[in-house]
Amino acid sequence: MRLFFIPITLITFSLFSYPLSTLALHHEETVTVAPGKQYPNNEGKVVDVLDTAGYTYMQIENGDRLFWIAAPTTQVKPGDHIKFVESMSMENFTSKTLNRTFRRVIFVSSTMIKK
Repeated sequence: MRLFFIPITLITFSLFSYPLSTLALHHEETVTVAPGKQYPNNEGKVVDVLDTAGYTYMQIENGDRLFWIAAPTTQVKPGDHIKFVESMSMENFTSKTLNRTFRRVIFVSSTMIKK
């Protein structure tokens, strides 16, 4: 009985000590911003744009969330409403061309500007 109790105790402790935000299904970095329009998870308003060879990095606002995506080179400007197709997400990603580390960046396979 004691052998059964120890793993249950460890699992319970780890669940309560693990940050709940990490358990969420969202891939976006959560930062409080001015209240904005809430879009579906794969859409948002472009806030900032950084172009590099082969990629366009965009900071996206969706409601109270602010996060970065990286897409193949895209003609986009701040204020555009975009929809994107997520490919993968990376933590602590360093862009050598920008000489910058992103806490989290979502790599996307395509984007579309919505009117």
